[in-house]
Amino acid sequence: MPARTRIGVGLISVGWMGRLHSRAYLAAAQHYPELGASPELVIAADPDEDAREHARDALGYRHSTADYRDVLAHPGVDVVSICSPNFLHHEIALAAVASGIPFWIEKPMGRGAAESRDIAERAHSAGLVTSVGFNYRHAPAVARARELVRGGAIGRVTNVRVSLLADYSSDPAGALSWRFRRDRAGSGVLGDLLSHGADLAQYVVGRIASVTAMTETFVRERPLPVSGAASHFSAGDTAGPRGTVENEDYAAVLARFDDGAVGVLESSRVAVGPRAEYAIEVYGTAGSIRWDFQRLNELQLADDSSGYRTVMAGPGFGDFARFQPGAGTSMGFDDLKTIEAALFLRSVLERRQLAPSAADAWSAAEIVEAAIRSAESGRWTDVREVTGPRTYHA
Repeated sequence: MPARTRIGVGLISVGWMGRLHSRAYLAAAQHYPELGASPELVIAADPDEDAREHARDALGYRHSTADYRDVLAHPGVDVVSICSPNFLHHEIALAAVASGIPFWIEKPMGRGAAESRDIAERAHSAGLVTSVGFNYRHAPAVARARELVRGGAIGRVTNVRVSLLADYSSDPAGALSWRFRRDRAGSGVLGDLLSHGADLAQYVVGRIASVTAMTETFVRERPLPVSGAASHFSAGDTAGPRGTVENEDYAAVLARFDDGAVGVLESSRVAVGPRAEYAIEVYGTAGSIRWDFQRLNELQLADDSSGYRTVMAGPGFGDFARFQPGAGTSMGFDDLKTIEAALFLRSVLERRQLAPSAADAWSAAEIVEAAIRSAESGRWTDVREVTGPRTYHA
């Protein structure tokens, strides 16, 4: 058996997503043995002592630190995962670029298009491969939908509908965490959820060229967080002081695509009912497709006059066969991150961009930025084009 290439992994922020990245690296080596990669969890950074202990004792990192700079300076680190809050992404990503370390970063990559552009352009200029957490595009049913749409199976695309509705902030007693502050998070549900929808639409259909949008904030005040409340699931002290929510709870976007198709993208973080309704529908002159994350192993397909039929994901749909032997045995969210980890590792080993790139994240950020400008002006707004390797084109 040929020797496997050791890849030393550094992690910045040991929250839920950081823990998921850590598991995904190890799982990628198991599900994709031909990569020849042998990821080793070297060092994790987090200011919280309990998180550092978890990194060592549960996840298996050899070292931990409170300072992310120690991760980037460690001689055993070949790649780094950046899973910190939004307001730290720009600083840490640029530090990774300066250190010459390929990085896997969660979205939104920056607090706006300016930060995202800076990260993408500097990473590209440095010749670094990157990866961004657009995990929903990795669902095997989405991979099949893209093949059908781009292969002409549903004819010329006429219109697209993307819906990302969630209830994670529907409780007004939820704490005013950093996600509700403009200087910390940037936009609200636009960057947090609708950036996923924009990437899905561009990945399956093609580039969004212009938008018009409206936004609203329905929960305008929230209780200030108690100590350590960092998540949008954290509860606040309802008897204590309250603060102002500074970004949007809801967004509705009309879009025009480069090829003439039109679309509707809608997102809410305060919808009562949908838990994680992340769906894309694509309609064409000869048929249509529907996919919803809540049923991620199913694709609704209409390619004749008999209406929709349910097609179960199975071997032949994306990377499904890497995880399950046959249709009907389901994959889960963690598996999507394992596919993402494998694409990142392959990108690093082959020195070519295969994973969702920093340029892809910049592209999604420009759609968000155009939507914000449109919501303020009430006018159609062009989406600025980006440069660099965009894998949604591939």
